[in-house]
Amino acid sequence: MSKTHVARRRFGQNFLCDPNIIQAIINVISPASDETIVEIGPGQGALTRPLLAAAGRLIALEIDRDLARDLTREFADADKFELHETDALKFNLVELGAQPLRVVGNLPYNISTPLLFHLLVARRIISDMTFMLQQEVVDRMVAVPGSKEYGRLSVMMQYHCHVERLMTVPPSAFRPKPKVMSSIVRLQPKPETGKLSVQKETQLAYIVKAAFSARRKTIRNNLRDVLSVEQIAQAGIDPGIRAEQLAVGEFIALLDQLPN
Repeated sequence: MSKTHVARRRFGQNFLCDPNIIQAIINVISPASDETIVEIGPGQGALTRPLLAAAGRLIALEIDRDLARDLTREFADADKFELHETDALKFNLVELGAQPLRVVGNLPYNISTPLLFHLLVARRIISDMTFMLQQEVVDRMVAVPGSKEYGRLSVMMQYHCHVERLMTVPPSAFRPKPKVMSSIVRLQPKPETGKLSVQKETQLAYIVKAAFSARRKTIRNNLRDVLSVEQIAQAGIDPGIRAEQLAVGEFIALLDQLPN
């Protein structure tokens, strides 16, 4: 792997270089020889090498053509390694055919939130996801109702997945050093979320987005184009409260007020 590669800001590249942190991440992932792992943004292969050594199959998604070339060269003789030079935001994991998948990666911080929502589309073939993310993003993912971090990302991630923060990683673990702290988070898709139809899940996403569209306004105002005051009250919810006060189950109660 080339040591002269310059991190590209447009790809949000910060490469893991601390061997202790790398080993700690591998320990929490705990890859097994009968598992298929998808690594998003393998970069210079810091996680790729130990993952490949332990997993049954490793599929890597890398958008940087120079890094993709280096990875292809390094792992040319590894028959259980498969590389796709692609944008993970546009790649459909279902096309891989293999399932269940374990998805891991040091995600580019500049696209982490849209990438998380993109991956949720394929959650039915994913057993778990373990990601390095900006600590602020993980704070929002694990936030509880009533906190300033609680918002759309909290509700949608917690509705679809069991979310667990595993560890915090300092800037010194990367090259170049980011200006923020990072966290490792594990997401385990909930099988029960599949009980909603695609239409209902789309409606839920719309309700949650609308509810948080203006954080200082009440849900009466933010949801006025979706639900009446009477429907909100019928769900057992005070129309005068704000979205950050609602638990995930209460958003489902609002969803139930929409016609089938």
